[in-house]
Amino acid sequence: MALKSVKVPVAFSALFEQAQKYVEDYFSKKEQDPSKGVIRIGGERYILVRAASMSVHFLELIKAMYPGLDGSEALQAASVVLFDMAHSIGMADAKSFHKATAVTDPIAKLSMGPIHFAHTGWAFVDISEESRPSPDENYCLVYDHPQSFEADSWIQSNTKTDFCTCFMNSGYSSGWCQESFGIPLRSQELLCRAKGDPYCRFVMAQPHKLAQYVQEYQSNHLELFQKKAG
Repeated sequence: MALKSVKVPVAFSALFEQAQKYVEDYFSKKEQDPSKGVIRIGGERYILVRAASMSVHFLELIKAMYPGLDGSEALQAASVVLFDMAHSIGMADAKSFHKATAVTDPIAKLSMGPIHFAHTGWAFVDISEESRPSPDENYCLVYDHPQSFEADSWIQSNTKTDFCTCFMNSGYSSGWCQESFGIPLRSQELLCRAKGDPYCRFVMAQPHKLAQYVQEYQSNHLELFQKKAG
């Protein structure tokens, strides 16, 4: 089976192909009954939320609720809430899938996350060959989220930002991977289409290593960041 809902290094293809089949089968079992206000997928209750409500309009809500905050403070508050909420959701979703499939290998646990992510409309996931997904402090995941719902929401609102917008994408992916590898993980978005970059690109690592790996990535790819600075 060819991979169509995720892009990964060749070494991981076989595990992700298995995960793709499982997740596709899971999402084929969809029931929707508006007379009861219920959507179920694979027997689990799901909800649909308009993307802009969790991105552009959420920041507007924070500004309205707390008029004493300046723009940067409101952005910081919104980013923390959205990241933490998505991180928790990512961990819970991963735990549920791990239990259902009884997988134990960390990469196998990880593999279902990006595919579930694509099927639920968050984004496509493209994992870079530069990644080192190991269950220790050397863990480093470099990845893109083409069609991130958050970046698309800002772009569709005709608002070009001066900040990276994909807080929930960052939180969910790091939450899923944290549950999969059994180590604390955080993700930082370095480039974002909402501010005119060609990609929504992230680096994920253990919290105490994240700044180092971000700096290393930026140093190794000066052309991406020099263009932006210029």
